[in-house]
Amino acid sequence: MDAEIIVWEEKYNLGIALVDTQHKELVNLISQLYRACCSGEDVEAAFKAALSRMVEYVHFHFGVEQQIMERIDYPGLKGHIKEHTTLIKNILEAAKDYSEGKRFVPHHLVRLLKDWILSHIAVSDRQYASFIAEHGKNIWH
Repeated sequence: MDAEIIVWEEKYNLGIALVDTQHKELVNLISQLYRACCSGEDVEAAFKAALSRMVEYVHFHFGVEQQIMERIDYPGLKGHIKEHTTLIKNILEAAKDYSEGKRFVPHHLVRLLKDWILSHIAVSDRQYASFIAEHGKNIWH
């Protein structure tokens, strides 16, 4: 298997430097999670450490996005927050399943994260980026 299940491509850029940088880090963390699943050594410890970093960063990133959307009075804020909450719930459920011994979880979770992140950036995040561009919104005020 390829050591990079997901690779950042320029087409994912939204044109908001702070958010694009954080999205790149999310992609990096998903790759770390994937490599942990494939490591021949202590897969459990590597996966738990990578998952912990992922959960922490997801919380941080989602907080940043939500602050931006609040500042610009983004009309889709509630729906966007619901998407974020659903992903966090899925991650936490997968972590619980893994801790209870369900070994299929790591690869399944990595694929779920990969698919979710890419589709979320392509659709939901692009919508608020377009709103910013169309309305001349300043995310820093």
